[in-house]
Amino acid sequence: MLEVRNLTKRFGGLVAVSDASLDVPEGAIVGLLGPNGAGKTTCFTIIAGFTRADSGSVRLNGQDITGMAPHRICGLGMVRTFQIVQPFAGLTVQENIAVGAYLRHDNRRDAMAEARAIGKRLGMGAMLDRPASSLTIAGRKRLEIARALATGAKLLLLDEVMAGLIPTEVTEIVGIIRQIRDEGHTFLMIEHVMQAVMSLAETAYVLNYGKMIAQGTPRQLVRDPAVVEAYLGHGAAARLQEAEHA
Repeated sequence: MLEVRNLTKRFGGLVAVSDASLDVPEGAIVGLLGPNGAGKTTCFTIIAGFTRADSGSVRLNGQDITGMAPHRICGLGMVRTFQIVQPFAGLTVQENIAVGAYLRHDNRRDAMAEARAIGKRLGMGAMLDRPASSLTIAGRKRLEIARALATGAKLLLLDEVMAGLIPTEVTEIVGIIRQIRDEGHTFLMIEHVMQAVMSLAETAYVLNYGKMIAQGTPRQLVRDPAVVEAYLGHGAAARLQEAEHA
């Protein structure tokens, strides 16, 4: 569904992404891992059209979308969320979701109906008429996913959707992502909460200093010496392996 080949992006003398490639098959949940500053978000912004790469290509469903504007990419079926969630504070939750729905609906009634249906699917029915500014962090994360879904996109790029959540909230978001995937969507997700990655992702890629250093299932990666050294650390890797067998 998504083919990323040999992306490179420089900011002055800093090479943020260097010859990075990845694949996201239709219906899959794929993780993009790595330490802070590894280039993950830069990679996302290039894929989603917010930043232009110096070289490399991005193809969505076989179509070259390299350098295409974000709204055009969204219209073709791929949308990203943002790590720092900033809803339109003066609008209700339903109106915030409807912002995404306006991409495919010309009038307010249809957009609002679509927003209400999506909100209910994601367990936000009781929140829809509240001001978006009143939501907790977990509620805002759900809202960000709901607004992305409202665009009609089938491939969602999630940027640290678990960040700042307590374990019970992480479990809820994991369930939502599984539900959305089962409804026919595909995910590429940046994530630091490794328990969520272990639970969700069929495969994952690891970036370090802008370069892809590993690819495999999460269970393979927690045993990969390069990944342990660059990202997980020996203690965390051991705990994840123990949890796997618990």
